[in-house]
Amino acid sequence: MSETLKTGLSATRHVVIDRERTISFMGDDCRVYSTPNLLYDVEMSCRDLLLPLIGEGKDSVGTRVELDHVGATLLGMWVDITVTLREVNGNAVGFDFSVRDAIEEVARGKHFRFIVGLEKTAQRLRAKQAKAAA
Repeated sequence: MSETLKTGLSATRHVVIDRERTISFMGDDCRVYSTPNLLYDVEMSCRDLLLPLIGEGKDSVGTRVELDHVGATLLGMWVDITVTLREVNGNAVGFDFSVRDAIEEVARGKHFRFIVGLEKTAQRLRAKQAKAAA
């Protein structure tokens, strides 16, 4: 693993909550940041922190999430997602994250990812696809 991949590394992403990131089932007046979209934005923030540090031909996949979604962020507001690398165990990495809007804490939790080789992963998935087709 890259020697630049060290615990304590941190990054913050600023995200504007657009219509596609909100729930619709409570009507337009109650459009708020959906939990699945919040989780996606957290995962991509963690991935983006890793990518420049893990080398060409590698990426990462999510393996586990602990998420407390504790505040509602309205359509048109923004959040700052801060992710911090908390552990590196070979190819397994863990992050702490926090999400805040201009008013309050929105979410907090932990996210775990596994660093994979792209070609090896593609081979494994093609083999699984062949088994599924049989």
